Amino acid sequence: MRRRALVASCSPMKFLLLLAIVFALIGLARTARAQSSAPAIDPTEAAARVRAGKAVLIDVREPSEWEAGVAAPAYLLPLSDLRGPRRKWQHVLESAKAEGKEVLLYCRTGNRSGQAAAVLAQEGYPVGNVGGFRDWSAAGLPTRTPDEPAALP
Repeated sequence: MRRRALVASCSPMKFLLLLAIVFALIGLARTARAQSSAPAIDPTEAAARVRAGKAVLIDVREPSEWEAGVAAPAYLLPLSDLRGPRRKWQHVLESAKAEGKEVLLYCRTGNRSGQAAAVLAQEGYPVGNVGGFRDWSAAGLPTRTPDEPAALP
């Protein structure tokens, strides 16, 4: 009875605002859960693992975002392809699995790489979230333009 009175006393605008807040919180919780399924890997540690041949590094941003620069050793594989036909991802994932390598991912801020890591972890890949390209750059690690070949850090 009391709930009905509370809802009835709300204006339609307040009710819609409250509903929007609830859905936003649910979305944030899902994103946090997806990101928390993969361990956070410091960019310097990621570079060391790639250099040692223990991991592959993947930039999951979309091609238009790569113009700002990419990590030197990174494969450029958009998240949209991972969620879709995986034409670009297939060879890299098969190779990583066959060689027992960890799949380390980054994007612009760490959100999409967390989503990609959650997908791959569910499929049994060992994954790590390196965060954002800005973290890689801030650590002073080597970068390149997207048209240059990948190089070890």
